[in-house]
Amino acid sequence: MSKQRDGAGRSSATHRVQPVDPAGFSTFRIHRLQHDFHQHPLLQLSELAKLASDLMPGGQCRFVHPGIAQDSAFHHVDRHPEGRDIQQVFERIEEPGSWIALYNIEKVPRYRALLDEILDTVRTVIEREQPGIFNLTGFCFISAPPSVTPFHIDRENNFWLQLHGRKVLTVWDATDRGAVPADAVEDFIVNHSLKKVRMTEAGRSSGHEFDSGPGDGVYFPTTSPHMTRSDDGWATPGDGVSVSLGVTFYTSHTKKMARIHQTNRALRKYLHRSPANPGQSAALDAVKAPLGWLLAITRHVALRQLHAIRALRSGTRPADGWWGEKAPPGSF
Repeated sequence: MSKQRDGAGRSSATHRVQPVDPAGFSTFRIHRLQHDFHQHPLLQLSELAKLASDLMPGGQCRFVHPGIAQDSAFHHVDRHPEGRDIQQVFERIEEPGSWIALYNIEKVPRYRALLDEILDTVRTVIEREQPGIFNLTGFCFISAPPSVTPFHIDRENNFWLQLHGRKVLTVWDATDRGAVPADAVEDFIVNHSLKKVRMTEAGRSSGHEFDSGPGDGVYFPTTSPHMTRSDDGWATPGDGVSVSLGVTFYTSHTKKMARIHQTNRALRKYLHRSPANPGQSAALDAVKAPLGWLLAITRHVALRQLHAIRALRSGTRPADGWWGEKAPPGSF
């Protein structure tokens, strides 16, 4: 939709994401980005309201309760706390503290195409270090200051783009064990639990702050702790909404790291060892990765069978397709 042909007939993107320091860019580290996708027609607030209407029936519009802070548990629900419908949410989106997140925007075909377009502008720099891109997803956060997104981690690599308004993104290095302990990362990878992933005052100082406006962005790799805040100093009537987009994806590398975390969790939990973190020893990682794959497969099959047995005992029917259900991407 926003591609054109150059004089030689080659396809080139009208909009683009690029590292501020192309020569120094690495998918294993945090980097500043610049982009112009804030000008894309599909990323204007009126179009995002239509997207929210498409996503709401599937529970992909997420809301937080008033008073949430950066050190709160990141708990979100699929209904507005005051029962507002999507039209009401966007009519009142500039009210202080308004907050809505649009999850998995790739479920809507026109936004799947947009995410492909965004990723295509950086695919070359990704694949030179991390080939095998899969499960491209998008998460759009829309809020009015004062607002926050709590401290958390994700499995995916993330090209985070600020589209409208201002927001401060704070990111920690993925290897910063003072910010998030190793066992907390492992529990998240295996169980998708953020229970142990909580910001502490001791770990706060090692974060990297990015005060971002339209056209700014940040790349950060898998399991990098992060949080955001939007203060009200910049907001004016008619320009009081902050919008950011996370373009996330897995690679062969993120899959390998997840498998190593699987093995480390088993060593820590059952053998009471303190295993080396992923990346500290190539030789150990080469052994742990296939073992982690085996552990994950075994655990997944056992849990699916347990689910079926419990359903049969309770006289209920197992969910359709339960036997073929896949574990979360990156688990194995």
